[in-house]
Amino acid sequence: MEDALRKALSGVIERQSGRNLLDAGRVESAGLMKDTATIVLAPPVAGDPDLDRLKPEIEAAVGKIEGISRVRVVMTAHRESSAPARKPAPQQQPKATPPAKPAKRIIAVASGKGGVGKSTVSANLAVALARQGLKVGLLDADIYGPSAPRLFGLTDVPGLRKSEAGVEPVEAHGVKIISMGFVVKPGAAVVWRGPMVQGAIRQFMTDTNWGAADVLILDMPPGTGDAQLAIAQDLPVDGAVIVSTPQDLALDDARKAMSLFEQTHVPVLGMVENMSVFLCPHCGEASHIFGEGGVKAEADALGLAYLGDIPLHPDLRVRSDAGEPIALEDGPIGKAFGRVAQAALEAAETASKPAPDIRFVD
Repeated sequence: MEDALRKALSGVIERQSGRNLLDAGRVESAGLMKDTATIVLAPPVAGDPDLDRLKPEIEAAVGKIEGISRVRVVMTAHRESSAPARKPAPQQQPKATPPAKPAKRIIAVASGKGGVGKSTVSANLAVALARQGLKVGLLDADIYGPSAPRLFGLTDVPGLRKSEAGVEPVEAHGVKIISMGFVVKPGAAVVWRGPMVQGAIRQFMTDTNWGAADVLILDMPPGTGDAQLAIAQDLPVDGAVIVSTPQDLALDDARKAMSLFEQTHVPVLGMVENMSVFLCPHCGEASHIFGEGGVKAEADALGLAYLGDIPLHPDLRVRSDAGEPIALEDGPIGKAFGRVAQAALEAAETASKPAPDIRFVD
């Protein structure tokens, strides 16, 4: 399959240089997960990004390979031109050192789609870890639909304050929280293009006074677009936890999220099954509304760790709407979040981020 991808990509020509994509060094990575091929391109050395032109050509070339039914093409952030400047700089400035990692462990919580309870899981995992005595932060990276203020009972926060140490997060239930919901008025839409969203997420992570946190939970935005790619590529994430409900519809999108992390060399720490079973508040009977065991079966098939399951109960909805995470309690759901949080942390401790593997470069 690698030879087939190489051959297909060598037939696509870059107009700026007149060379094929491989010879021009444009292909950062190319891989296959099940029937989906993902091609990550570097931008051209000179000239404007050409994704709009190259994408259909790559899709047509790679789509002809037997066994591939879907082709995803993404381009990384623009790089500086290697062409000589018109006026040489009198003195070259030293490169800025990268910002320090804001926490000992950074765990991204992702789902690939909305509606599976990813933000609720993120909030409760953060609270469960804080109950263990750890210093915990939560970055609500869903710029368009921030949920952290509601989940933590912080809907009346007037804004974020900045000190000499950086942006000061808002603290609730032992967790330091940053969210776009603290910046915009309740109910107001954030109408931003991709680069602005990416910049806001980077600033939230690097310019916030997290206070030497032990763990930073990163509540990823749903989907696999530019913002998600920027997070996976540019931020020092130790690993990702994938949240899904048991049914195939949700698992289809969870696989897309896993593909994104695979292509950007971020380890997938394991999978969590949310809404695994409905617990009747009256009789205690268990009902598998969305199916049974789908996430565990998927994790086993992919060779990933199964971190645990979270039941569906009316109290979880009530506590979330009230801004009192259910992980504060020692009931069955609170204990379930505690087990998942511990498993995710242990996986992050043992995971090692692999060195970037740039393929197809002569």
